[in-house]
Amino acid sequence: MEAWNSTNPSYFILLGLSNDPTLQIFLFALFLLFYIVTLVANIGIMATIKANSCLHTPMYFFINNLSFLDLCYSTVITPKALENLVSVTKSISFFECAMQMYLFGASVSLECFLLGIMAYDRYIAICNPLLYMMVMNKMFNRQLIVFAYLGAYLNATIHTSCTFQLPFCKSNIIDHFYCDVPPLLKLSCVDTTNNELVMFIFGGLAEFSSFTTIIVSYSFIISAIMNIQSQQGRKKAFSTCTSHLMAVSLFYSTIVFMYMRPSSTYIMSQDRVASIFYTMIIPMLNPLIYSLRNKEVTRSMMKIKERNLPKVS
Repeated sequence: MEAWNSTNPSYFILLGLSNDPTLQIFLFALFLLFYIVTLVANIGIMATIKANSCLHTPMYFFINNLSFLDLCYSTVITPKALENLVSVTKSISFFECAMQMYLFGASVSLECFLLGIMAYDRYIAICNPLLYMMVMNKMFNRQLIVFAYLGAYLNATIHTSCTFQLPFCKSNIIDHFYCDVPPLLKLSCVDTTNNELVMFIFGGLAEFSSFTTIIVSYSFIISAIMNIQSQQGRKKAFSTCTSHLMAVSLFYSTIVFMYMRPSSTYIMSQDRVASIFYTMIIPMLNPLIYSLRNKEVTRSMMKIKERNLPKVS
């Protein structure tokens, strides 16, 4: 590889996942399928919630926001990844790379905050059901979402500005299929310890605050469920949390593996596979988890389907 002398390249090369043309065709078809299912599933969830007034409750307000986020989340990464799988150059401009990192970082932080808010919502619903509609009113819900967005975009601004002020003098070749912090840090010829520290502190703060909210909320939820006398009542109370717990487990296990460790332990081949999981698969699975495991959503979808089917005379 030739020495790269520019400290501010006009473009980067994304190596992607493989140089094998046959595998690239397979990956293109697979990723396109993931993206189509993600679009259909998330738009379906949002349309169902909007169409059914029975679902105009705080819980579904947050599920609607999660679906919108997953839709944006996947769109930030997947179309460019699909383009590069069939492109010869596999390039991305400096500005596009910065914007992709910024929007992706904001999406990751926002999903952390949103999952924490949803855990708090379940805590109020199960532990203080009589006060639920009073506490989780429309104004408070909107305030929570606004603060989540502000925190997410502030976090993304810090990460992106710290990364792109570095001199990229080693190379302009990113060993990944999208612009992420760890592979970009490897292109800098200066010490990136401070950047890693900033990423760990601010990224960890977003994850720790929301994860703490989830742990504390579910500690009270489990205690409240155990005090319910009826087995049917306990089953019903816990069933309202299982979808959220599955989404939390999928998201946090992958994010912690990816970012909450020193750069010396990064193995790009493993990280690229893990990245596929949380950039393409999780946004696809979330709406399926919430629809397939939620009887109200399933019933609402069936009613919409029956309403739109032509009647046979």
